[in-house]
Amino acid sequence: MRAFALICVFLTNTLLLLGAQAAQPSVIDTGTQTFDYDAALATSQSAIGNRVSGYSFIDASGNAVDMEGFRGKPLIISMVYTSCFQICPMTTRHLATVVEKARETLGNDSFAVAVIGFDTTVDTPQAMQYFANKQGISDKGWHLLSTNQASVNALSRDIGFLFTPSSNGFDHLIQATILDAEGKVYRQVYGQVFGTPLLIDPLIELVLGQAPADTSLLSDLGNKIKLFCTTYDPVRDGYFFDYSLFIGMFIGASIIIFTGFTMVREYRKG
Repeated sequence: MRAFALICVFLTNTLLLLGAQAAQPSVIDTGTQTFDYDAALATSQSAIGNRVSGYSFIDASGNAVDMEGFRGKPLIISMVYTSCFQICPMTTRHLATVVEKARETLGNDSFAVAVIGFDTTVDTPQAMQYFANKQGISDKGWHLLSTNQASVNALSRDIGFLFTPSSNGFDHLIQATILDAEGKVYRQVYGQVFGTPLLIDPLIELVLGQAPADTSLLSDLGNKIKLFCTTYDPVRDGYFFDYSLFIGMFIGASIIIFTGFTMVREYRKG
């Protein structure tokens, strides 16, 4: 009986332990700190609407770059660390594929892309250039940027990007941040591989739907037409200008005019 009682006590304690573990939040124990993906996602979303300050960087060629220099058109920010051997490279290559589709739709100079190294002791301009060469983006017109730890921390707060040192490097939320022409966080895009419209639709809204104040009336009208008629084709995973909308409008207007003309003619005959 005593042995049976001990077995019951053991099983009870085991079930209680398993229940306590199941009640723990969804965090990753990195050995040094824990990274809570739910909290990281909430922080990222809460950053929408924040204005990014004018931080200073050094590009891969050693030239000084200021965040204020990106004002006037949308900016895509991707935070990476160059010693990452799998996630950051895969994310960057996929981002490059979608960016090319966005440029085909909106034009090469309609927005900018900045890849910023957040592991400041390693992500030097030389390391950023090597990373760009390895990922095939060195000739894409992207900005490969390095900076100091204080600027990385401040920028990360602005865009809602959390990262934690781990045994494998860093744990962080995989996100691309889209800033509008004024430097405000407009949209967050998540994942190593994400749907093409998740990145391009916000860019279309910013480039075609929010014209600068100095844009002419004719140019603004053209942008509104492009915004209305630019359509995503899931079959070829790309965008095209849908002329059928204009054809339908022309046919409809022709029918209305012809009907009106006929009614007036018959009225005069009567």
